[in-house]
Amino acid sequence: MNSLRFKVLSILMLVSLIATSCGAESKAVVLPMENRPNILFILTDDLDSRLGTMDYMQNVQNLLVARGTSIADYFVTSPVCCPSRTTTLKGQYTHNHGVYHNDSPNGGFVKFNESKGENSTLPVWLQAAGYRTALIGKYLNNYPNSNEREYVPPGWSEWYSPARKNAYDGYDYVLNENGVLVAYSPHEVNYFTDVMSRKAVDFIQRADKDDTPFFLYLSTFAPHEPSTPAYRHLNLFPDLTVPQTPSFNEADVSDKAPDMSRNPLLTQAQIDNMDELYRNRIRSLQAVDEMVAELVKTLEETGQLENTYIIFTSDNGFHMGQHRLYAGKEFLFEEDISVPFIVRGPGIAEGESVSGYLSGNVDLASTFSAWAGVEPPAFVDGRSLTNILAGNPIPYENWRQVFLLEEYRAGDENFPVPTYSGLRTEQYLYVEYSMGFVELYDIQKDPYQLENIAPSADPALLKYYSDWLEALNKCSGSTCRELETEFQPDS
Repeated sequence: MNSLRFKVLSILMLVSLIATSCGAESKAVVLPMENRPNILFILTDDLDSRLGTMDYMQNVQNLLVARGTSIADYFVTSPVCCPSRTTTLKGQYTHNHGVYHNDSPNGGFVKFNESKGENSTLPVWLQAAGYRTALIGKYLNNYPNSNEREYVPPGWSEWYSPARKNAYDGYDYVLNENGVLVAYSPHEVNYFTDVMSRKAVDFIQRADKDDTPFFLYLSTFAPHEPSTPAYRHLNLFPDLTVPQTPSFNEADVSDKAPDMSRNPLLTQAQIDNMDELYRNRIRSLQAVDEMVAELVKTLEETGQLENTYIIFTSDNGFHMGQHRLYAGKEFLFEEDISVPFIVRGPGIAEGESVSGYLSGNVDLASTFSAWAGVEPPAFVDGRSLTNILAGNPIPYENWRQVFLLEEYRAGDENFPVPTYSGLRTEQYLYVEYSMGFVELYDIQKDPYQLENIAPSADPALLKYYSDWLEALNKCSGSTCRELETEFQPDS
């Protein structure tokens, strides 16, 4: 990129940010369209794509994977719940929507609500296009405010989300049901995923009675810890253990970031605990798998299946023992940033897997909008995946060449500088830590990220990625898409 072009891009980014802050670019445009399709979006919580968990979801495999298209190179920009979920709703990278982590003051529902981010989101745009919208399940971390538990965000025609107690436990919680608090006692029939399923079936059946298209956002707590299974699934898979990938309890972590390089080997007690967690994660997903079958059956019985896009994914991935890390997320390793992504629906090929196109949760808002006949606001950073999913992808060289990764930690003294940020390309993962440490992994040769090759890499390559990352950390809207596709640093 020559000097003049870089300066022009910098000016455009500044103008875009100013306009967005003033609300000038916050509205979507509804385009003329006949027969708008239904959109059923199933978002799981902490579901991995690299540890074999999906192998135990047979309904998802048979009804979605085998009947739809998967994107292999699909990532989340921030591998932690609330920033990722906000990216889904806004179509923006974390540095643009400003919900940096799960807790206030710089993250969580409180930040999103107080910054008025809810005023222009995917459901708001779809509702403007005539969609009946519903959220059933988890919204954002720390929702709702304790003094406003009946609050329903803009854009939702129907709302069923936990407002008291702890629905992560699966039992004994209170839902905000369209502004009314309803308690669910800790009985087997009230297992939260089952309640979600019944409400979703009812919503779909009612949608069949008129010509209104629907957007249904089903947001499970499974398999998030404590990964509580339904009673009927408590004793399944008694012999399962965490897959011990080549990076599991890695023998030598001296090439990792300073904090990680000092981690001791995992103890047998820790491994045993992870084995039990792994079993419970898979057990907790059995009710989700049953829900998928019930939803497909209901769509088929009501004659809506052929006009409904069904999307199945997760808000972030999950590691279990890789690089000596105990079970969790929030790192930029493949286990944390890579998640399943499957779509079934009109014009989507069956049993296909697309690779080579870097995609992620920043693209969901643009994709759903395109299906619905809506042009999203100019502040959106992502791009539509509709052509890729329909089997008509654009040339690789015209697509995104890097996917931006960002992670912020509460209490970081450098905030709002990312604790670490990086670029995922088809070949490399490049990561910069705020304290100056750098990682570079050749994913094609080293898919388990065992060897950090940054110390021996060509300094020119490291500088190129560093400059590219710096530019993307400041991008907004169309400038993100342009910079992702092509970057020629100012010499």
